Amino acid sequence: MTIVLGAIADDFTGATDLANNLVRGGMRCVQVIGVPDSLPDLSDVDAVVVALKSRSCASEEAIADSVAALDWLRELGARQIFFKYCSTFDSTDQGNIGPVADALLDHLGAVQTIMVPAFPINGRTVYQGHLFVGDRLLNDSGMQHHPLTPMTDADLVRVLARQTPHTVGLINRAVLTQGPEATRQRLADLKADEVRHVICDSVDESDLETLAGATVDLPLVTGGSGLGQALPAQYRHKGWLADISKPGRLEPASGSALVLSGSCSRATLAQVDDFLTRSPEGGFAIDPLALSRDNTHWQDAHDFALSRIEQNAPVLIYASADPEKVKTAQAKLGVAKAGHLVEQALSQLAVSLVDKGVGRLLVAGGETSGAVVSALGITALRIGEQIDPGVPWTQAQLEGHAAPLSLALKSGNFGGVDFFTRAFEVLP
Repeated sequence: MTIVLGAIADDFTGATDLANNLVRGGMRCVQVIGVPDSLPDLSDVDAVVVALKSRSCASEEAIADSVAALDWLRELGARQIFFKYCSTFDSTDQGNIGPVADALLDHLGAVQTIMVPAFPINGRTVYQGHLFVGDRLLNDSGMQHHPLTPMTDADLVRVLARQTPHTVGLINRAVLTQGPEATRQRLADLKADEVRHVICDSVDESDLETLAGATVDLPLVTGGSGLGQALPAQYRHKGWLADISKPGRLEPASGSALVLSGSCSRATLAQVDDFLTRSPEGGFAIDPLALSRDNTHWQDAHDFALSRIEQNAPVLIYASADPEKVKTAQAKLGVAKAGHLVEQALSQLAVSLVDKGVGRLLVAGGETSGAVVSALGITALRIGEQIDPGVPWTQAQLEGHAAPLSLALKSGNFGGVDFFTRAFEVLP
C-alpha cells in the first residue's frame, strides 16, 4: 500500500485543518488519532494525517510521538512527510516546533526543511520573516495573551533560533517572485551554508504555489495548512495523484446538534457572542472554579443541554471567557488544573450527549477537540467538505452507533463570526 502524503499534526484541529486543504486540493484524506493499533481501510486514500496532542507537552514526549507517527507513515509508503503546526507558530522557547523538526530530519536522514506557517486566506502571512495575523504583527494580535504558548515575538527566524541548535535562515518574497527554480536554487545555496531550517515568506496563494513547486521532492516539509492546499497540484503534475471528482464526500448527517467550546481566542469569543445573540436561551457557561467544587455544575450543564436537544433546539456549552476571567481561574487553580477541569467536563458531556442522540457535534479549540475525540474513542475521521477556511466537516463511526457521527473540529482562531450557526446549515 502506498500513500502520497503522510502528515504529522501537533494538535487535533490543526490536523483537520490540513486535511481540509488536502481535500480541497483533490486528495482523498483520512485523519487518524495517534498511531493506530490496527490499520484503517486506506484502499481509496491519497493522504493520511496523524493527529497528535504534542503542541504543549514536554519536548521529549512530542519527539517520541512524532517519530512513532513518522515510522508508521513510512510503512504506508508515504512519498513525502508534512509536519503540521499552527499558522500562528504556537510554541515556547523550549519548542516544540524546533525539536520535533530536528528529530524528524534526523530520522529521515535529511539535512534541510522549510518552515511555511502562512495561511493567507485566513489572514496569516509572513513578510521578511515576520508573521502577521491580519494587519497586526503576531505579538500584537492577541496571541501574546495565549495561556499556554504566548507569542511575544513576530520574527520567526529569531523565534525558531531559540528552539534549535542549528542555523535558521530565510527565503524572502524577492526570491519567491522569481519562481520555483530560483527558490530551489536559494534553498540549495542555504543548504551549502549548512542552514537547516528555512523560514519562508508567503503573502498570497502564489507564494505557496511557488514553494510547493520548489519543495515537492523534499523528504520533509513543515508549516501550516496553506501549503497543504498547494502541494496536491504538484503531486498530480508528477503523476502521483489521479483526478478525483468529489474527494470529500460524506454520508448524510443525522441527530441533534451540539456546540462545545473551550477556546478563549478572540474569534471564538465573537462566535459565542453571535450564537447567544441569535439564541439567548441556548447557551450554558462552564466555570472551572465551580467545576472544582463538586459535580453539581457539570450536572447542571448536562441537564441544560439534554433539555435543549430533546426540544431539537440549538445548544452551546462553553468555557470560553475573556483573558482576565481566565487568568483569575488560573491564579486560583493553576493553569494545568483549570485547563484539565474544562477539558474533562466538555469531553464527558460529549460522551453522554452523543449517547443520547447528538449526531452533529462542533468543537472549538485544539486542546478541547483533542480531549473530546479521545473521550469518544474516535480513531479515524473521514474528511468532508469545508465549512470555513481551515475547518471541514468530518465523520467517524462509533461503536454501538448505526449512523456515523458528524464532527467539526475548529481551531480557536478560525471561522467567521456566525460559524456556530452556519456550520449546521451547510452540513448535508
